[in-house]
Amino acid sequence: EFKQHYPAHRANHRAGNGSGFGDLDILPRSGPVDPVIFNELSDSAATALLEAAWQRGGARFMAVINDTLMNLEANQFVQAFVHKKIRSLVKDPVTAAALCPTTHPIGTRRICVDINYYETYNQDHVRLVNLRETPLVEITPKGIALDKEHIELDTLVIATGFDAMTGALRNMNIQGIGGLALEDAWHAGPRTYLGLMSVGFPNLFMVTGPGSPSVLSNMLVSIEQHVDWIVNCLTKMRADNHRMIRAEEAAQDQWMAHVQMVAEATLFPQGGSWYLGANVPGKPRIFMPYAAGVGAYREACEAVVAKGYRGFEFA
Repeated sequence: EFKQHYPAHRANHRAGNGSGFGDLDILPRSGPVDPVIFNELSDSAATALLEAAWQRGGARFMAVINDTLMNLEANQFVQAFVHKKIRSLVKDPVTAAALCPTTHPIGTRRICVDINYYETYNQDHVRLVNLRETPLVEITPKGIALDKEHIELDTLVIATGFDAMTGALRNMNIQGIGGLALEDAWHAGPRTYLGLMSVGFPNLFMVTGPGSPSVLSNMLVSIEQHVDWIVNCLTKMRADNHRMIRAEEAAQDQWMAHVQMVAEATLFPQGGSWYLGANVPGKPRIFMPYAAGVGAYREACEAVVAKGYRGFEFA
């Protein structure tokens, strides 16, 4: 059934209707649907929506009530629902409590919406170690030393964080006009125009860079949109015999102010997540993705093109 409606699904994802994450079980729509607002729902109706979304699984769980990431009361309701689910699935109450997110509004960090993940902790050979209570001291030749015990291991899988959105770009020693290093230009946090270019670095296109939906979207949708935009821009430059494009500072300042305004209308800045660089010591705390969604972002990019690539200078 999904393949039968594939073009409609793809168009829906590109337009940003729904979550923009491309969940495979979303039915095709002819256009936007009416929002589901928490304060307009009874508790039983909200619970029924969450239960259906939980059983379905996937990233849309956090979007089934549309203001979950903007309304703290809605967020707390969803959080209580998830906590109840976790406690019903995990037999050991101490482990269940450790798995319940409490340090941030739910969804401001990525959540596990469960494919038998929580039941895994009921197995005899599986144990959760809460590093907030028993900090890691060091990696040893035979395993991991915590402050209260040593755990011997045959295999250690390291999958605990990264310098997201800016780390790779900053580490490449990119230099712009006058030898300006991107690392220095972004010392107080990344600044871009549309997440596509940064002032002082002509002809440097970024794909899903900071200031674009990036990690808050289905990355394939966002990558495709950026690549299409860049290809069309380069085609225009070739036709007009231009060899250089650069972002204007005023346009960049305006866009970054808009990105922050949108973020501050949500609960995301309270998450203390890698979206803000909070996992990297010394990294500026700036909410980096554009939180208005791929639909609004695509419209902004198309409006820039329609007005003669407003905010960009060609030569």
